Amino acid sequence: MDKNVILRPMEAADLDQVEKLEQTCFSHPWSKKLLEESLNSRLDTCFVCQFENKIAGYCVVRILAGEGELQRIAVFLQYRRQGFARRLMDEVMAFARENGASAISLEVRESNTGARHLYEAYGFCQEAVRKGYYQNPSEDAVIMWNRGI
Repeated sequence: MDKNVILRPMEAADLDQVEKLEQTCFSHPWSKKLLEESLNSRLDTCFVCQFENKIAGYCVVRILAGEGELQRIAVFLQYRRQGFARRLMDEVMAFARENGASAISLEVRESNTGARHLYEAYGFCQEAVRKGYYQNPSEDAVIMWNRGI
């Protein structure tokens, strides 16, 4: 990956770009207020992947009682399929291990095969489905776990 790529903890100065990323990638985007709350939460850790001084992607992971949850991960369309999501996933997995998690979960739209393949490459397996969880369009959520991190 390019040396111009920086993976780092998210900062308050990143909120505007991350809010735009949320609006671009999700049918129910997190608001700037919710992003700020997550950034300041003692439970959540937020990372950004920066390329040429612009945010290419970001993620939020929560570690609680020995388990992790990937709450958000998103990459701007123009940066997809260039390794940015992998860089974020590498960081999430390392962070979870370093902070005592033995397992990590996530949920993903059933139709998001690209993301599901990425998660499978990191050892995640489908364990459950939440019927009709997503809206606009209505779709099931696939619950995936990696129980051996």
